[in-house]
Amino acid sequence: MLNSIRKFSKTILAKIILVIIIIPFVFWGMGSVFNTGSSNTIVKINNHNISTQDFLDHLNNSRISSKAIKDNLDKNILEEVLGDLISNKMLEMEIKNLNIMVSEIALVKEIKSNKNFLDENNKFSRPKYEKFLISQNLDAPSFEIILKERILKNSLFKYISGGIISPYFFLNNIFTNESKKIDVKMINLLNLYKKHNEFNDDEINDFFKKNKTTLEEEFINFSYAKITPENLIGSSEYNERFFEEIDELENKISKGVSFAEIINDSKIEYVEKINYTPSKSKNNKLEKKIYQLRNENKIQIIDENDFFLLFEISKIYKKIPNINDEDVKDKIVTKLYEKNKNDFNFKLFKKITKKEFDNKEFIKLAKEHKLKILNLKINSINDNEILNKDSINLLYSMPEGSFLLIIDKLKNVYVAKVEKIYKNNLEKSSSEYNEFKNKSNILLKDDIYTSYDFLLNQKYKIKINQKTLERVKNYFR
Repeated sequence: MLNSIRKFSKTILAKIILVIIIIPFVFWGMGSVFNTGSSNTIVKINNHNISTQDFLDHLNNSRISSKAIKDNLDKNILEEVLGDLISNKMLEMEIKNLNIMVSEIALVKEIKSNKNFLDENNKFSRPKYEKFLISQNLDAPSFEIILKERILKNSLFKYISGGIISPYFFLNNIFTNESKKIDVKMINLLNLYKKHNEFNDDEINDFFKKNKTTLEEEFINFSYAKITPENLIGSSEYNERFFEEIDELENKISKGVSFAEIINDSKIEYVEKINYTPSKSKNNKLEKKIYQLRNENKIQIIDENDFFLLFEISKIYKKIPNINDEDVKDKIVTKLYEKNKNDFNFKLFKKITKKEFDNKEFIKLAKEHKLKILNLKINSINDNEILNKDSINLLYSMPEGSFLLIIDKLKNVYVAKVEKIYKNNLEKSSSEYNEFKNKSNILLKDDIYTSYDFLLNQKYKIKINQKTLERVKNYFR
């Protein structure tokens, strides 16, 4: 909780929020929906109450539209926003308990040093400051309250982690781990997997019987037409009349007029498709797009830049494919190949994990299957020219002599051995010293913030009034 707030305070967005005050626009008039009394308290933190109105005000300032809230109620959007408010309130309580204050002098200094309010001579410009306030429909006291809250939170973070200096051994460990060079020996497992043409009919039929429902494909019946000025109004120009006619088509759709009625009225040529699925058709982008939109409105008109696409889906249904269909067989073989590949990799991974795969097994695997042992030198943790980033990170976490499975950028899987690790110490006079000093300080501070976060959760007892929260949810339903 605290970590996420602290990190946010360092982002560009947080800096923008310093100079942009959000105007509430979503919940005007909602306050009367919630009466006074215990039902008006949505959260209690120790003896401090957070009212429903506090929560609604916080929602206002979050700039989340009422539609977005309604669409994401089941995804706990209100709980997330409430959690953010609880975090802020806990920090405010900590600031008060620790007696952290901001003087008027410090506040004035912060405003006068803001780059947004400096003139060409880097001096504070009152006209620029006042112009900003007017442009944001804001008065100076309101802006100063927001700014003061930010300074107080930053002061709290400094209080928690102030004076942190990483010892040399800590930043040197980070440097040696990230800059070390690694010699890797590896074997490409591609030729150890069963080939596509090696799966027989019995295996294909058995897979089909066991996985009929997962192989089901969705089909649609639909009709569509391209609407252009030429076929709608008899003109080659996209003029005002054309767009008026498009508006009229949209009105008809909203009133429930069918595709057939619209087409008959306008006499536009159209295409009808039966039993359509993309895997069975040629590369028609329009038809694939209609298929992708099949679960939205039954009849739609969408802008395709050069024309408008009008379509209606009359039927959506699923069918179990025909096992004798070559496309179906190819799909099954692909699934069998992937399963065989994953099973082989997992079996090898288990052997490595149980320490049953050593250097003898590594060499034996290459000799028995006539596979080449490849040599790769990795120059740093950022050297992901051949292997993907996750594999590089995994290699840099392993000791010398380790075996593991890694993946290259082409998604080929290898069994690999960390052959040799070369480490260098960080020189205090080097140009990289300050970079790794800052990096290690950040890591230490993150550990402190994590511990402090745990302390806050122990110190403050939070009780959410579920009934009141449910009432807020019901407002949006």
